[in-house]
Amino acid sequence: MPGTALDTLLGAVVVVIAAAFLTFAFAQSDLGAVKGYELVAKFERADGISVGTDVRIGGIKVGTVTKQDLDPVSYLAVLHLSIASSVKLPTDSLTQVSTEGLLGGKYLAIVPGVEEKMLRPGEEIRYTQSAVSLEELLGKFALGGAGGATK
Repeated sequence: MPGTALDTLLGAVVVVIAAAFLTFAFAQSDLGAVKGYELVAKFERADGISVGTDVRIGGIKVGTVTKQDLDPVSYLAVLHLSIASSVKLPTDSLTQVSTEGLLGGKYLAIVPGVEEKMLRPGEEIRYTQSAVSLEELLGKFALGGAGGATK
């Protein structure tokens, strides 16, 4: 069958170009875990947050969630965060579960505080704000429990 070697060579070139494109895309996408120091944050609800979720300050990725546990005493979600070594956070910083738009994915947003004392590796971020459940809000609204006057 004529052209078989040419077809094989052309197919190999396409595979090499596709692999190079995927490697470049992954390198530019900033999907990897951030190496740095660990902090801990406890939440009543951590819906949509999993290992690998971004931690952002002002929309810029500065860390990732590396581990999640359940506190057996308080039943709070315990998230372990890896924060870039170049980012220092004041002790009164706030960590909240945020959403990328109405139906987007979730991430942790950190709002830096104003204290001069900084969090050290292994310390806990004391001020947290849990995720707001869209389903709960819609349920309350549909059942008339959205804060309106009752009869």
